Amino acid sequence: MNDSLPPCPECSSEYTYEMGALLVCPECAHEWSASAETDTEANLQAESVIKDAVGNVLADGDTVTVVKDLKIKGSSTVIKVGTKVRGIRLVNGVGDHDIDCKVDGVGPMQLKSSVVKKI
Repeated sequence: MNDSLPPCPECSSEYTYEMGALLVCPECAHEWSASAETDTEANLQAESVIKDAVGNVLADGDTVTVVKDLKIKGSSTVIKVGTKVRGIRLVNGVGDHDIDCKVDGVGPMQLKSSVVKKI
């Protein structure tokens, strides 16, 4: 049918059509707003941006430094200010922890983006 219209979000049918301000799926009768779909796509992209403590956008593979001393839960070890962490990975971790990395001398762990600064 029309290649410019998105597929149905419910059943992924490609035969959607416009009816006034709504998009309609003839197979499952699902109706949705075309503007709502573009809004949710924009929100997903905005939410996926992770910034460091000073507002720089982080990406996979970046090198960062720790901006404050971090006590490690269940250990007497502390990660000192200025510790470099190379090759970070951005993840949706536990709580606010959104960086997966390996800290030299400590091992693999997850960090919050609010306690690191991009180099």
